[in-house]
Amino acid sequence: LIFQTDKQLKEYGDKLSEGNRTAIDGALTELKAAHQAQDFDAIDSATEKLNGAWQAASQEMYQAQQEGGAQGEPTADAGATDNGGAENTEDVTDVEFEEVEDK
Repeated sequence: LIFQTDKQLKEYGDKLSEGNRTAIDGALTELKAAHQAQDFDAIDSATEKLNGAWQAASQEMYQAQQEGGAQGEPTADAGATDNGGAENTEDVTDVEFEEVEDK
């Protein structure tokens, strides 16, 4: 969880508000200390805090994405499933095949 959080902070850190970033950093520091001390109760507590902080941050990012989409701005996955209609000039052919077993 520690390594995953570090990776997510690198990836999404610029999209987080200062308050959410501070909460996540604080919970992560607490989790690292609990892990270092091998205190299982403290690890559980810090994990819950970290998950709660990420949940709040995720809600904020989702809400910002929805507001951005409502204003006509493209979302991150807006073109992911769009084939482009007439722009797609690639010719695709379906073929049948038969699997042959070597004896």
